[in-house]
Order: sequence, then structure tokens, then C-alpha cells
Amino acid sequence: MEIPNNIKQSLLEEKIEFIEGISNQLLEKIKNLTTKPGVYLHKNKDNKIIYVGKAKNLRNRIKSYFQQGRLVDAKTKAMVSHIADFDYIVVDTENEAFILEDNLIKKYKPKYNILLKDDKTFPYIKVTNEEFPKIFSTRRLVKDGAKYFGPYTDLRLMKNMLKIIRSLFYVRSCNLKLTKESIQKGKFKVCLDYHIHKCQAPCVGYISQEQYNENIKKGIQILLGKTKEVEKFIEGQMDKLAEEMKF
Repeated sequence: MEIPNNIKQSLLEEKIEFIEGISNQLLEKIKNLTTKPGVYLHKNKDNKIIYVGKAKNLRNRIKSYFQQGRLVDAKTKAMVSHIADFDYIVVDTENEAFILEDNLIKKYKPKYNILLKDDKTFPYIKVTNEEFPKIFSTRRLVKDGAKYFGPYTDLRLMKNMLKIIRSLFYVRSCNLKLTKESIQKGKFKVCLDYHIHKCQAPCVGYISQEQYNENIKKGIQILLGKTKEVEKFIEGQMDKLAEEMKF
């Protein structure tokens, strides 16, 4: 198959070698693709959607499927051999692309999304539905009455948020089934986190359920991006410490 001169020149300038068998139609579409984020839909010769993916840069991502030497996985190679065309949807952010991709996969159930499925899902922050809630990251969304925040495409940001919440509000990390009744019965003992000042030991009643849950509410405010109340709390804590230390 002879590649038209204008497309060939464009590809030579980028020093790109494409796999054999790619159609002129696909080459032309790739050449004119946007570099914005979005979602792409690969189609076979029957115009059926066989794969849905997301991209930070649509042109670079779609181009990578057809570049010589880029494909090492047998299943991905098989998928590419069936791509006759593709569509794409431009969005404003990577997070929008993630959400749209998820919705389109659920809608179309593409063959190769199932075959190539892996665990590369973005995490959420979960606030459990308990008398003494926990706050942690998870990749599973479950209808269990918990509150979920995310998904987070920036893992560093998510980890920093969790670190801040835990250090400010001493959120417990244990898996104990804490209830007022079990605490009153003295079923638990303090763990290492209490001794290293990472937890206020609700398990033995050193902090009341009301105060603990007030701290959880402040943590949720951070997750919602509402920090004014939290800033007041921090300022109050600093004033209290200064008074105790008699600065």
C-alpha cells in the first residue's frame, strides 16, 4: 500500500514508523488529531466498538497503537489488527475523560476492554459508615452506606490529603468494630498508634464518639475543598498550644 506523499512527509518529520497494513484513512485521521485530553473508541470493519480508552493527549495515545515496535502484548496486537476506524470525544480534563470512559465501557461493553481488563483503576477516598468511621483509600466502590470522594487521578495529592487528615484529626487506622457498647464493656486496649500520638484511642473511650465524629466532619470538609472551618480549628489548636507552653 502506497502512503500519500503529504502524509508520508508529515510522518517523516516526526520520525515515526507505523505498522504494516494501516489504512490511509487512519493515517490521515491520526495526523489531524487534537492533542487535548479525551476518550477514543476503536471500531472494527463492521463499525462495532471493540475498545474504549482515555487519553491525556489523544493524538499521542491513538498514534501509539499503530507505531512500529510499541506493541508487546499479544492481546493488544490482536485488537489493533481489527481496528478499521476510530472516533473520539474531546473533554476539558483527565478526570472528565476517566468518568466518560467508565460510562462508555459500561454502555458498550467492548470486547477488548473485557479481554484487556486490569486493575489500573483510579482510587477513591472512603469514609466508612460506622459509629467511629475510618478514612482510607480504596479502588472499590461498594453500596455500603459509606461516603466516597474521587476518583483521584493524582495519587500524590490523594496521599497527601489522607496524611493531612490523619495528622490533624487522629483518624483511627485499626479494623476494630467499635461501638459505644463494646467500648463501655472494655473489650479493647490501646495500640501503638496511641502511644506514638497518631490516634486518640476511641477504643477505650479517651475521646468521645461526639468529638471523634466532629473530627471526621472536619476531615470531610477538607475532601470537599471547604477549608475555612478547618483553618479556624488549626488556629485554635495553635493558640491553645502556645498558651500551654506559655509562649
